[in-house]
Amino acid sequence: MIKGIKIKKLKRINDERGFLMEILRNDDEIFEEFGQAYVTCVKPGYVKGWHMHENQTDHFVCVKGNAKVVLCDKRKDSETFNEVNEFFLGEKNKILLKIPKKVMHGFESEDDKEALILNFPTKTYDYEKPDEIRLPFDSKEITYSWKAKKGG
Repeated sequence: MIKGIKIKKLKRINDERGFLMEILRNDDEIFEEFGQAYVTCVKPGYVKGWHMHENQTDHFVCVKGNAKVVLCDKRKDSETFNEVNEFFLGEKNKILLKIPKKVMHGFESEDDKEALILNFPTKTYDYEKPDEIRLPFDSKEITYSWKAKKGG
């Protein structure tokens, strides 16, 4: 597994009214710092990626549907440089995935429904100077073939 990746199993507490599921707490071992929270959606047949951050760590959880999140370590000094890992998040696998700085990532829906990813990045998005490095989803720099055939 790519160095620095962490996974937190999420516990769902059900009752007759529905459920409650804690995602990230400031006393979790996986917690680093809080920048903001946002939700992003990927439609079936599309890929969101590739991108990475120089200064922020991401914390992904799929809150609706099922998503495949693919990571590629682009840290040249890492023992797992260029290693690719797949993670399945969502209704079938309730986990929080911690994505370190300088690890390329992208995701697609795993079925014929939208997948909603809730992210807790450690930094606030800077519209003037975004902390993002992007590659096309079908870039030859990463040895990976997505099931979806449309990127963005």
